[in-house]
Amino acid sequence: MTKDTESQDNALASQDSSSEQLYPSRVVLTTYPSQHGIEPIPLKWGAETAAERGPVLASRQPDSFGKRNAIGAGGGSYCIYRALAVAIGALGPNHRPDFRLTEPTNKIGPFPSWSDPSKIVSMDPWGHATVEHFSDYLEKGIDVRPTIAITKAHMKLAEIDEAIRNGQLRCDGDVVTEGGELKVVKVASEPVWYLPGVAERFGISEANLRRALFEDTGGMYPELITRPDLKVFLPPIGGLTVYIFGNPDYISDPTKRLTMRVHDECNGSDVFGSDICTCKPYLIYSIEECTREAQSGGVGVVVYFRKEGRALGEVTKYLVYNARKRQEGGDTAANYFKRTEFVAGVKDMRFQALMPDILHWLGVSRIDRFISMSNMKYEAIVNSGIEIVERISIPEDRMPADSKVEIEAKIADGYFTTGQVPTADALQSVKGRNWDEIAH
Repeated sequence: MTKDTESQDNALASQDSSSEQLYPSRVVLTTYPSQHGIEPIPLKWGAETAAERGPVLASRQPDSFGKRNAIGAGGGSYCIYRALAVAIGALGPNHRPDFRLTEPTNKIGPFPSWSDPSKIVSMDPWGHATVEHFSDYLEKGIDVRPTIAITKAHMKLAEIDEAIRNGQLRCDGDVVTEGGELKVVKVASEPVWYLPGVAERFGISEANLRRALFEDTGGMYPELITRPDLKVFLPPIGGLTVYIFGNPDYISDPTKRLTMRVHDECNGSDVFGSDICTCKPYLIYSIEECTREAQSGGVGVVVYFRKEGRALGEVTKYLVYNARKRQEGGDTAANYFKRTEFVAGVKDMRFQALMPDILHWLGVSRIDRFISMSNMKYEAIVNSGIEIVERISIPEDRMPADSKVEIEAKIADGYFTTGQVPTADALQSVKGRNWDEIAH
């Protein structure tokens, strides 16, 4: 045996020893419904109470493995980081969170929609109530994790400071502090998919949905195929955050006015101020309008989804930017969607069918002012049974010059506007900056 071979064998033996310390049992790639030791905790989606519904359990820890009633892992897109923390020894694989003092700061619900399996299929309506309703499971060592958290905070934004200086907003000490901070209630939610409901929402079979989720993630979740009895899946995708301006109780009160925006993440604009789109201006305008609504005796809500680049992702988004600027004739509104389709195959993967779930969780029955131009969002909300009284588009003076390509293309595609719908010839004349005008 050479020294190199001996060294490799020692390294593998060391890895095996380390792995045994983390995971003392053999590797279990998948389980089956009739397998010995597999007795899932009953889970009845759409039950009227948390106790009748049961906890959502996806943990593969020893005390929970055979009792799982869900596929996947908690934490959404962050579950991979947790696995990495375990692998490098920063986190014990059997760590039990201490949920004392983590209870919600505000009470939301329950509402009738929580027990309607057609209204909520992409989140756990009882996901914030783990300590309240499932403490007996926790005491038995069952690894039940919250998927929703509710807290309070102050929001400090330079744009809000400017609006206060300009007299567009006032410091009332209730919604806006004397120092210009916005008082908000925040809700964070991770995705929890009830597969039969998700399939029905998209008009496909549950079997087809499971197969696509399995195949197009490289076989990442084999139990989507081997465990048809498990109806809940925790997908490794981003969740959402709700920002509430004013009294959260007013959201479900039909006597109070509600202003709302449903916003899909745009890191380049929302955080770094890119002017190729209207995302940040729309977001800031919505925050201002929600604040004014709260100060007028109503309530404002901004729902922020992690769906970067129309759920195509930021890499695809930037590839499309390059193609738009380099195409023959330059970046025109006429070819705005075409470039996305050429790269991604579709122009939008948000689909919005699951989006209204969070609104039903909040108890929304009517939106008085909906700040959005999106026809997809509007139709999804209205078709789910929620009334929209008035639609509000972004004011012209809030649009960055280079974003006109996006806006005009969307209006021509059916997005809401109070102005004129551009003709095909007009779309050809709407152009964005070329690379020569973007100096570095």
